[in-house]
Amino acid sequence: MTTIATTAPTTTARPRPVADVLTMLRRSLLRAVRYPGLTVFLVGGPMVMLLLFVYVFGGAFGGAFGAGVAPGITPGADGRAAYLDYITPTLLVITVVGGATSVAVSAAMDAASGIMSRFKTMAISPGSILSGHVLGFAVQAMIAVVLVLGAAIAMGYRPGADALDWLALAGLLVLLGICLDWLCVAMGLNARSVETASNTPMILLLLPFLGSGFVPVETMPTAVRWFAEHQPFTPVIDTVRGLLGGGAGLDGSTVVQAVAWCVVIGVAGYVWARALFRRERRL
Repeated sequence: MTTIATTAPTTTARPRPVADVLTMLRRSLLRAVRYPGLTVFLVGGPMVMLLLFVYVFGGAFGGAFGAGVAPGITPGADGRAAYLDYITPTLLVITVVGGATSVAVSAAMDAASGIMSRFKTMAISPGSILSGHVLGFAVQAMIAVVLVLGAAIAMGYRPGADALDWLALAGLLVLLGICLDWLCVAMGLNARSVETASNTPMILLLLPFLGSGFVPVETMPTAVRWFAEHQPFTPVIDTVRGLLGGGAGLDGSTVVQAVAWCVVIGVAGYVWARALFRRERRL
């Protein structure tokens, strides 16, 4: 009896970049639903800071520097209202930064578990693997921004932005989120463990404190003021503050600096992340 061996034709699936990115985006959002710890931190952190800085420190802080800007502001309720106006834009930026730090943990988890290496062997677009992380946390950050802004409005914050200001604000925050996400994806891939990945991006959360986020830079000592004026988050926060205020006092050069810093951070993070992704992870 003669056995005839037959070979089934093989087909090679070709990656579909757009569909693959959407699939990875869906995976990232489903992870947020199934493991809500990072999402709770993303929203809860800025909410706690909003309540703490407005209701505990706001009366003193707002009365102290608000009186020089708008005479008649005194410590207490007036100071809290003034400080709420000042700090809300900062906390929106910090919310975006918090989403970026969370993506470092997510990327490190995928790398450490081996699922990222498995994805590399599949017929999917290589760029979609990292892009899913970036876009997924950018979406989460924007949702968190809306929630934090809603809480500030409930506390009495009244933005003066018009439709164009809101559009420009959304564009800037999305740009900031995507650019920071690329940087933090690289940090997560570079980390030796998930625990390290959660600590490395913390410097990004500290920078708003060393800028114009919580007090005017004019109140700082000379050396600290120089750093505050030349670090990335000061022009970003000032631009967000100006857009929410209806463009009052917003300088065009500040907007250019904010966008330029975002682009520099995003390009550097993207190049770094892609290089790490191509390299075999050292155990």
